[in-house]
Amino acid sequence: MEDEFDNFELNEEQRPFDIRHRCFFFSKEIIVFVGRCDYDRIYSSLFDQLLRSGTSIGANVVEARAGSSIKDWKNYLVIALKSANETKYWLCLIRDTMGVDKEKINGLIKEADEISKILASIILKAK
Repeated sequence: MEDEFDNFELNEEQRPFDIRHRCFFFSKEIIVFVGRCDYDRIYSSLFDQLLRSGTSIGANVVEARAGSSIKDWKNYLVIALKSANETKYWLCLIRDTMGVDKEKINGLIKEADEISKILASIILKAK
């Protein structure tokens, strides 16, 4: 059985409409970004937290789909929103304390912000 995320690739200008796919693509971008960064031990916890929060967004969105009730569904989306906001925090902290590619990290911050807005909109419309 093929997973819906198998063979899922986008070029840099494309953004998927489906929030699950968009979060998956964002998680991949975070993983690749962290993998390419060269950092001292003092920054390890920042990158660990970034990986955890950045990949948690999509995981919670996917988990929401399997929720057992509307309340359960909404709770997972709220957790995803919190993870998106936390991801922006770690990205900004890394951007402002390290010599990283500012253009790339600002793009990641922008995407995390857009995902946050989409999730907030979905949550508000569900009330």
